[in-house]
Order: sequence, then C-alpha cells, then structure tokens
Amino acid sequence: MKGLFITFEGIDGSGKSTQAMLLKERFNQLNRPVVFTKEPGGTPLGEKIREILLNDNMNPVSEFLLFAADRKEHIKKIIIPSLSNGKIVISDRFADSSVAYQGFGRGVPIDFINFVHQNILSGLKPDLTFIIDILPETGLERLTGKDRIERGGIDFLNRVREGYLKLAGRDKRFVVIDGTAAPEKVANSVWEFFSRWESDNG
Repeated sequence: MKGLFITFEGIDGSGKSTQAMLLKERFNQLNRPVVFTKEPGGTPLGEKIREILLNDNMNPVSEFLLFAADRKEHIKKIIIPSLSNGKIVISDRFADSSVAYQGFGRGVPIDFINFVHQNILSGLKPDLTFIIDILPETGLERLTGKDRIERGGIDFLNRVREGYLKLAGRDKRFVVIDGTAAPEKVANSVWEFFSRWESDNG
C-alpha cells in the first residue's frame, strides 16, 4: 500500500504548523494511519541541528547545508519508512523551504540547492504541498520570541513569500491557501481541497 506525503509551507507566522497539526488530527479522527514530523528537528540528530540553525549566526550556504543534512536524516529515518508502511506523512516544512528561504531569501544559487537536493532526496517529492499564505507584516505581528531566522525582517520575508508563490506557479502539487482567516476556517479550506484532490487522484 502506497503512502501519501503532504507538506506544509509558508513564511514564519503563517500558521502552517497549526494547519499541519489540524490536518493530522482530522486523519486521526478518521482512523487513518498518519505520521506528523517537521523540519528541522524531526529526528534526534535533527533536534541538534535545529538548535544550531535557530541560534548560531552563519553564512547562507552553511545554513542550507545544515538544513540538507537534517533533511537527509529526516527522509531516511522517518519519511521513507512511514510511506513504505502505507502511512500518510505530514511534514511541517520540507525541501521547498530551502528554495524559498535560502534560495530566494538569502541568495544561495537555486541551481546549487537543486543539485544538492538531487543527491539527497532519492527522488522523493511531496504528493501535495499546502502553502499557507499571508503578508510578512501579518506574520511578524503574530510572532513572539523570534529566533534568528525569524528576525530576518520584512524585506527578507517578502523575498521568501515571493519564492513560494513562484514555486506554486510552476507545479500543480502546490496549493496556495489564504492564511489570514481564523485557524478553523483555514483548516476547512485545506480539508476541502484535500478531499477533492484525493477523490480525483484516488
């Protein structure tokens, strides 16, 4: 039985983590086998990498390569085994985050990011990616106790958001959801789209 890989993306403060958890809860209520995970930090090694990424200053290429190391562990230890067992895997961020944040946001060459991903993703690609979209001003208003990446500011988050929207225009697996509404309403939009998608692709 083939599993299903769903990812959630969006700028900081978008509510994507909340939406990922709400979708997981919906699957639990339906007794469908589901695994929730996140980047960075989905594995024990990933938690150590997460601590470095969110607190230590570094150049953008080093930042991306640490995310890539975490991603490789994440794929090997959690995502592939879960999908192989026929489970639904929901990940709060995945490879598209690096394209948006380190590529569009920090200026790491996209070709370099794609080259690294070709060598670590093992051909893995989400079946469906929800981008929870909000304006950076709204995201920053929602954040408290900002970490190093979240402190990038409006211009940085504008570039990241633009990157996400460009990705969404290139691949039908992306679904852009308005994240400005109440969490329950956003969750309903996510579920309604997923239900249609599953019906069309089941």
